[in-house]
Formats: sequence, C-alpha cells, structure tokens
Amino acid sequence: MPEYRIAAIPGDGIGAEVVAAGLEVLAALAARAPELTFKIESFPWGSDYYRAHGRMMAEDGLARLKDFDAIYFGAVGDPEVPDHVTLWGLRLAICQGFDLYANLRPARILPGVTSPLAGVGAGDLDWVIVRENSEGEYAGAGGRVHQGLAEEVAVETAIFTRHGVARIMRFAFDLARTRPARHLTCVTKSNAQRHGMVMWDQIFAEVARDYPDIATDKVLVDAMTTRMVRDPSSLDVVVATNLHADILSDLAAALSGGLGLAPTANLNPERAFPSMFEPIHGAGFDIAGQGIANPVGAFWSAVLMLEHLGEAEAAATLLGAIERALASGRASTPDLGGSATTAQVTEAVCAALEGKNL
Repeated sequence: MPEYRIAAIPGDGIGAEVVAAGLEVLAALAARAPELTFKIESFPWGSDYYRAHGRMMAEDGLARLKDFDAIYFGAVGDPEVPDHVTLWGLRLAICQGFDLYANLRPARILPGVTSPLAGVGAGDLDWVIVRENSEGEYAGAGGRVHQGLAEEVAVETAIFTRHGVARIMRFAFDLARTRPARHLTCVTKSNAQRHGMVMWDQIFAEVARDYPDIATDKVLVDAMTTRMVRDPSSLDVVVATNLHADILSDLAAALSGGLGLAPTANLNPERAFPSMFEPIHGAGFDIAGQGIANPVGAFWSAVLMLEHLGEAEAAATLLGAIERALASGRASTPDLGGSATTAQVTEAVCAALEGKNL
C-alpha cells in the first residue's frame, strides 16, 4: 500500500487557504481509496518566516525537503517584502536547487466555466504550455553597478545552454506524443534576440528530426498572443522560454476562465529530487482572509501531483470530482462570477468524491 510523503508549504496570503483546502480534498480522496495514503508535513516558510528570521525558508530547507515524494506549494509574495526577495528566497530557491526544469501548465475550459472568448467552448481550447524553468531570462545572471548614481547600470543576462534547451524540447515532444493532436508549437523571439533565441530555434529543429510523427510550427511570442485569442483551436502543446511561458500561461489561464483555476507542475523528470505543485494565482493579498479564494487551481495542481506519482486512477477521480462540482454551479467563486466560498467549493468537491448528488 503506497504512502506518499508530501511536504506542504502554504506560503503567503491565500496560499495558506488553498493549500488547506487541497489537503482536505486529498484526505477525502484517500478515504475513498484506502490503498492510497498521504503523510503530510507542513513547513511555515514564507514572508512571515522572513520577518522573524531574515530568510524565506530555513537554511537547511532543501536538505529537509529532499526526501519527500512531492512538494505541495501555495503562494509567495507580500506587499511589505520586495518581490525579488520572496521569489528568489523560496519558490525559485526550490525550483533551481532541485533542478525542476520542466514547468507544466495545462489550460482548458472546464465544465461550468465560460471563456471570455465569444463562441469558444471546451473543445476549442485545450492546451499544455511547457515552460523552461531553470534558465533563460530567470537564470539570475547579472548585476548592478554605480547604484544611486546617474550612470547606474543594471544588467540582466538570459542564459541558454544547449543542454537546458535540448532537454526541455525533448520533454515537450514526448508530451505531445501522449496527446491526440500530436502537435507542438515553439514560441520564439529570434528576430530580435539573435543569439540565445536563434540557438533555441536551431535546437528545436534538430530535436524535431527525432519526432517525425509530431507536427510542428514556430511562432514569435508577440504573434502568439494574437493566435491564442483568435485561433485557440490551432494550438495543442506549446514550448517556450522561462519568461515567455510565464506570461503566456497567465493569458492562457484568463482565456480558459481565470487565474484561480490554473495549476502548475514544476518537474524534475528524472526524479532525482521531489517535484513541486502549485496554483499559479499568487498570494492574492487583496482577498486574503475573506474565505473567497478559488481553490480549484490548487486542486488541479494536486491532480498533476498524483499523475507524477504514478497514481493515474486517483488523479482522474479527483479531476472528475472537480469537474462535477464546477458543472453543478456549487463551485463558482466570485472570480468566476459566483458567490461560493473556498469552504463551499471544497465541500462540493469532497461530496463529488463521495459520490453524492450535487
């Protein structure tokens, strides 16, 4: 009987609310399937921890997380702490420290959810955005000199390595092979970024030769925003750099119904380290403490976590319960135009897991 050790890091703002809801749903799932058990350990890291200790997580944080099967993360960010401190001190510290180089962001229109795109239904928007998660524009290379003076200079260097680009391309091609459309779109900006992005394009073309069964195309990132809005059915799997995919995946979430629905998997495909799963919506301090945060993104992230753990049946069961709850109308939070609370959405998904009528 598998028992999975899960490290829960609620983090900041509404992260604590949606992680608590996600753990409640996982407990309901485990109660339905007694052969599946979770051992949860929570870590109080985040901005409050920073205020108390001067750092976002414990000094030995990575060592303490290393032996877990997965990490379930809430959010990071605080109005009183600079964003680069919160992000680099916790989320990126884990992603880079554990080489979680494949960031997976599915986007599709779930039952009961309406896209802001007129006439676009569930079958028209079903994407997976693959984000290179370890280098590119977020590699952290650069610096500032002559700070505070008129001649101050800030340099931010995007790092692209053949190793890093090739492995994310292969990951994306392998993923495309698992989907009916078998189509991969490469996002680029090689017309203006003539070094790193030109290499990105070249490696995409090289890797594509090993996947003759996958249809491919290449789109400039600015044109991609237009295509996502005007021709969503032309896309399936999308591979993009750290920065480009970060931006495009927020657009994808909005077009599929809202940021509150969107999940993320930060994967180490080789499983040398635990992978991390989180909703993409951020800390949401404008609604924190009101009990109205949409937990669906956290629930769907738990689905991705179960898939990564090899529990495909449990993942499908949980996703089905989420879809039933949304279709019933009981899981429509204010961001979706409804009035359901976080607790009510959680109750609806748990009821669906228990087979109750909604």
